[in-house]
Parts: sequence; structure tokens; C-alpha cells
Amino acid sequence: MDKQFPKVDIGISACLLGENVRFDGGHKNLYFANQVLVNYANYHRVCPEVGIGMSIPRKPIRLVEHNQQILLLDSRDASIDYTKQMQDFAEKKCASLTGLNGFIVTSKSPSCGMERMKVYDIDGKQIRKDGIGLFTQKLMQMHPNLPVEEDGRLNDSQLRENFIARVYVHATWHKNVANSDKMADLVKFHSQHKYQIMSHSYQAYKSLGKLVANAEKLSLSDIKPLYFTELMAALKNIAGRKKHCNVMQHIQGYFKKQLTAHDKQELSDLIMQYRAGLVPLLAPLTLIKHFLKKYPNDYLNQQSYFSPYPLKMGLHG
Repeated sequence: MDKQFPKVDIGISACLLGENVRFDGGHKNLYFANQVLVNYANYHRVCPEVGIGMSIPRKPIRLVEHNQQILLLDSRDASIDYTKQMQDFAEKKCASLTGLNGFIVTSKSPSCGMERMKVYDIDGKQIRKDGIGLFTQKLMQMHPNLPVEEDGRLNDSQLRENFIARVYVHATWHKNVANSDKMADLVKFHSQHKYQIMSHSYQAYKSLGKLVANAEKLSLSDIKPLYFTELMAALKNIAGRKKHCNVMQHIQGYFKKQLTAHDKQELSDLIMQYRAGLVPLLAPLTLIKHFLKKYPNDYLNQQSYFSPYPLKMGLHG
């Protein structure tokens, strides 16, 4: 179950790595990116404003809705329009980002913000707060299954764990399945990820299983994009305590003939203590791994659920 993980390829807004590229000449150093994830990732840094030739420092810009279009304008002079430059840059840059497994963008940025961006009218009045930075919008349009997250949201432990889990599934898919013409590789991938999928969505667990069983007799080239899109959407659901407990109770069933009554009760109690928030997830998982070493099971040993990412990242709650 304990396995070696190759480095993942992560796109990231350059300011989050401490580069002084923001409009005020500063940065937004992201601790998780610089102190933790850096040990497991190859970074591909991007600053869209610098990419279109804007200076450092520079005048601030904002998203403006005008004539039913979202524009990128100078905050103080609406006649200075960067929209086409940014759209052209984003189109070209995002087309080159085919090998990434995830992307971390800067919140509250008119180019990189992922959600809840302020949108103004042409007179400078804020009209709503549901905008998306122009670069990030193009990124998510061109790579809809790519895990994308904002720096601020990564301060939330559940969102951080969810993002990293998606990144590693994305990487495994592209390494083992994306370019394969063998149905066996898709079946193997699904078999290895069954319990991880279940921990995020039981409905997706059932639906993806039916897709792999291929009752509709689709070609592999038709199945793979359907599978991957549904998979990555399902993994966005937070794997909460109730879902984890459901998975661990399923797994416990594999040991019903080997465990003593005392062992069964100990594991059941630990799972319920986790559900009540009294112990971390690692407590019941560690006991399950102990039983798995004592009573080996090839099917369980292959499950990504036990090691969705490097343990040393310290993400488990």
C-alpha cells in the first residue's frame, strides 16, 4: 500500500511562489506551495499580466461588463483595454499546458481569480461578484478536467486535501490510461480507485462501474472521455466523515472471517469515533492497514484509497 509517487506537474501563478510580479511590485507567497508541495511537484509558473507585457509595478486593472461582454480595463481609465491581449495570451498559453496535473491560481486577480471576482460597469460601479479572471476562465474552458484551485481556498484543510487527491488521480490517469488502447488498463484503473471514488460519491462509484462494464457496448475511445469527465467531477465532492465511514465499513467486510470478535469491535469503535470527530482519519486507517498486513488481500492492497498522495504531505484529517 505504501508506494512511491512521481512528481506531479503543477501550473501556478508566479506571485504565489514569492515572485514580485504583482501590480504593486509585491507577491502573495503561498506557504503550502513553497514549503510543502514544492517537494512533490514540478512547477510551471505563469503571470498573465507580465505575459502580455505589463510593467512591474503597474496600474491596477478590473473586470468590466459592457455591451454584454466582460472586459479587462484599467481601473482608473476605462479607455485602456487589455481584453484582447489577455484573451490572445490565455488562448496560446493554455494550449501549451497539456502536461499539467493541476493549477493553483491567485484569488481576487482580474486575470487569475477562479470565482467571486468583482465585476464593474463602465462607470466604475460594482454590479456583481461572480466574475472569473480571464486567464483562469480560458484555462478551465480548455482543460475542463484539470484540477484548479485558488490560493486562499487552499488554506482550508478539506479543500487542500481534495485538490491534491484530484491532482494525483489526474496524474495516474494520464500515465496509465489516457494514451492506452487497452480496455484492460481502464478496468485496472477503475479497480484500483473504486474505494477512493466511493469516498467522494457513491453514485459515481456505481455509475462509473456500469460504464466500465460497458453494457452499452461503446468503443474504448468513447468510454474514456465519458469516464474521465464523470470521475473528475465526482472527485470535487468533499470526502467527509460519513462517506469515509461507509468506505471503511465496506472494507471491514473483507476481514469478517479473519478478525476476532474483539478486533471487529475495536475497528468498529474506531470508525465510529472518527465519525464523531473524536479521532483523525489516520486512526481507523492505520488499524485497517495493520489487519491488511496480517491478513493480506490483493484487491485491497491495490486500492488508491489507502495512499491517494504521499503521506508525508500531512493532509489527512
